[in-house]
Amino acid sequence: MTPNRVSTIIPVYNRGALLREAVACVLAQTYRPIEIILVDDGSSDDTPDVTRALAEQNRGIVRVVRQANGGPGQARETGRRLASGEFIQYLDSDDWIDPRKFERQVTALRAAPECWAAYCKTREYHVEEGPTDEPSFATGRKLDTLFPDLLSGRCWQTVTPLFRRSVCDQVGPWTDLRQEEDWEYDARVAALGTRLAWCPEFLADFRHHGGQRAGGDSLRDPRKMTWRATAHRLIYRHARRAGIEPGNPHMQRFARELFLLARQCGAAGLAEESRELFALAREASGPSRARKLDFQLYRMAAACVGWSTCGRLACWADHWRR
Repeated sequence: MTPNRVSTIIPVYNRGALLREAVACVLAQTYRPIEIILVDDGSSDDTPDVTRALAEQNRGIVRVVRQANGGPGQARETGRRLASGEFIQYLDSDDWIDPRKFERQVTALRAAPECWAAYCKTREYHVEEGPTDEPSFATGRKLDTLFPDLLSGRCWQTVTPLFRRSVCDQVGPWTDLRQEEDWEYDARVAALGTRLAWCPEFLADFRHHGGQRAGGDSLRDPRKMTWRATAHRLIYRHARRAGIEPGNPHMQRFARELFLLARQCGAAGLAEESRELFALAREASGPSRARKLDFQLYRMAAACVGWSTCGRLACWADHWRR
């Protein structure tokens, strides 16, 4: 490990033009020393040429590694293993960071040695519309830890935090999931009891665009739904390991999320995943809530018509209720 250095890990897949912007915003940082690790996740367009050019133009700062396509989590893991810095920044190739981000967040961590990660206000917007100063997720308020809030949904985007290298080593490797792998990673960070330092200014942008994204659009894809089911099971396990009980309001909300995903998995033809998630939803709800009529009726319906048919009917009913 090189003291003081910030290692930025940028996975990229068929996104050469946006990659140039991502690298430029890291090079523009007021903080030094830095390194940038570009992980080309099996691109089939001109992205390999772009990565080589960026490395040639920025010798000693930019490194490139190319691997077979394995998804964003595996690409980040490749970069994590190569990183030499005391601090770790994960930056997706379509996102952007303010030139002061590293300076502000390293300063925050130096001032709070008990904190293992620093986060900041983050914008979320479509590139064609431009940013507005509306903080995304929970980045607009101070959190001491990620749990239990993380069970109500992600607290930040992957671009938001700066981690101490030590916490990334303790969290361990990124999974090979291609959906919600970042939420699951955050849950492992949370399960360690990681203390957080907050920088109350906009230093990161999560940008939507018309190009392809690794996540999202899962309801019509059984493979993606399988990854989501696995991520949810792991998140629940991490939360229970951290001592979050069923009576916690955030756990109650996650139980409802598990029940919804159980119905959606059934509709996608994933009967086993549907059954397992339903059981977790009841467990996360607590004994009293698990005996409620909606759970009892759903279990009886699934026993009669099967988990897949029951899921399709339930999702149809959910759609019409909306």
